[in-house]
Amino acid sequence: MAAESSFDVVSKLDRQEVDNALNQAAKELSQRFDFRGTGATIAWSGEQGVEIKANTDERVNAAVEVFKEKLIKRGVSLKVLDPADEPTTSGKECRLPISLKEGISSEDGKKIAKIIRDEGPKGVKAQVQGDELRVTSKKKDDLQAVMNLLREKDLDVPLQFVNYR
Repeated sequence: MAAESSFDVVSKLDRQEVDNALNQAAKELSQRFDFRGTGATIAWSGEQGVEIKANTDERVNAAVEVFKEKLIKRGVSLKVLDPADEPTTSGKECRLPISLKEGISSEDGKKIAKIIRDEGPKGVKAQVQGDELRVTSKKKDDLQAVMNLLREKDLDVPLQFVNYR
């Protein structure tokens, strides 16, 4: 009898790359001519978020685009960003908090497990374990097929495949 092969589906955030992108965006905001005098800044707000400030909504949205551009260049998926719907204005300052999503929620885990069960090869099992998903099968080819299936799906979270054995 063949041993079970498995891998974990996770959604991890490379904090160093996000920090580098944030620092690059902050430097660009301080140097670009169209941001002069607008008070546009970007900084960490707590452990799981970023806050962008400027004097108008348009400048805040432009600063968000600069940040997104830097994230893409550093290879970070934009699916990790969860911005507030609208910038909040208080006095002469507009703020936009952006939280960073990490981990697979139980709801997303169930959705991914259902996709694997319905569309994946027979004999593949998916099990939610906290904020990750363990996928097991007797055949390694079936696990490769599941990875390709999940890559093709447009899910709300960025997925990585780890602990392949």
